[in-house]
Amino acid sequence: MRTKIAVATVSGRAYYRLVKELKERGLVFLSLVPGETIPSTIKVVVTTEEEKPLIEHPNVVIFHEKDDPKMAIDEAHRLASDKESYQEVSIGVDPGKTFGIAILCDGNVSTTEDGLTLEQTIDTILTALRNNPANSYTVRIGGGVPELAEELAKRIKKGLPDDVGVEIVSEKGTSHGGIESRGRKLSDADSAVWIARKKGNRT
Repeated sequence: MRTKIAVATVSGRAYYRLVKELKERGLVFLSLVPGETIPSTIKVVVTTEEEKPLIEHPNVVIFHEKDDPKMAIDEAHRLASDKESYQEVSIGVDPGKTFGIAILCDGNVSTTEDGLTLEQTIDTILTALRNNPANSYTVRIGGGVPELAEELAKRIKKGLPDDVGVEIVSEKGTSHGGIESRGRKLSDADSAVWIARKKGNRT
């Protein structure tokens, strides 16, 4: 896979947080020192505000250490994909005692998370909508526990723009349906990816 994202910083804290986020998403990246020559294959460079003057590249994403690195990596991922905006962003949610979530941009998995609370799930959804410009947005919630799915849908819709669709998806075929992947039980995040890709019923 050709490397399209570079991280250019000598800040240990910034580098650690950015690289952790990139690795969690399985994104290939190149590490650079600000001022180094940037290979022509690199589509976007992530750096700090202080180091930006040392970066000679048309696409530079600034990471502020007080911010969540997801914001910077969302932007870097979009630019690396040569997209001004996505056609569709689908967000899958697997509710339960803890929540799994998956963000899909034009069908490709951008990020997944496990072990979230209801409040963290809502915050993650709203952040994903802000950070990933698209022509259409759909939030798909697994309906394995109908009461919880309905409650989540109600809570989410209060904070969403009117043009964001919310659907409840049958979980038959996910971990709750007893399906295993390569001999293992699907995680909540795996199920969330499956849910994000399946059409549901609008609420």
